[in-house]
Amino acid sequence: MITVALVGADGSGKTTVSRRLLESLPLPSKYYYMGVNSNSGNLVLPTTQILRKIRRARGIKPRYGPPDPDRVKAPSKNRIIRWALSLKSLLGMINQMAEEWVRQGVVWYYQRRGYIILLDRHIFFDCYAHEIAGDGTDRPLHKRLHGWMLKHFFPKPDLVICLDAPAEVLVHRKVEGSLALRERRRQEYLELSNVVNNFAIVDAAQSEDEVTRRIADIILNFYLARIGKPATSQ
Repeated sequence: MITVALVGADGSGKTTVSRRLLESLPLPSKYYYMGVNSNSGNLVLPTTQILRKIRRARGIKPRYGPPDPDRVKAPSKNRIIRWALSLKSLLGMINQMAEEWVRQGVVWYYQRRGYIILLDRHIFFDCYAHEIAGDGTDRPLHKRLHGWMLKHFFPKPDLVICLDAPAEVLVHRKVEGSLALRERRRQEYLELSNVVNNFAIVDAAQSEDEVTRRIADIILNFYLARIGKPATSQ
């Protein structure tokens, strides 16, 4: 079967639509979260569960996407503190990469057993602008390591569907983050059309029913084309 990633800025409805597709697609399907927020994952490592409890106890908010460049803290002037923070980030990234590969292993397992795999976000596309694009010489070691792995080894989905809506709509639906940040994220996802071949954009400002129907048609026709059958009418 095929893997389908639903991507887009926060508030575009990826999770809601993904879960509705499980009920509407006429083919067996599975849902997996493939983003960076461990609190949203439906498959996490024990080490991630421990780290999640530690962060929650310390009052650290979960990460939903790439960091806001307007809120990035300046590096400490203390060299020992900088080294300690770098080591912490590197270890955290190693755990994150291990979890990403575990998720991918489960995706392969069910894909080979005849399921369409619906991916809520995808780590490659979530991180592309901040960890993969460009030469990355100004990025910290853990981000360069992660970006290199994603670029050269991590499997890409067969089909990418971007849920897009004006930034004002996205902020109204999900208030975290500024209007400018949401527009920046939106443009980052739209630019991914130049990165992969099978990339479709769906107007997420429509009703959930219409968005779900449209995406179901795209997925079904992509699958039929893969197996050499004529597409259905839309």
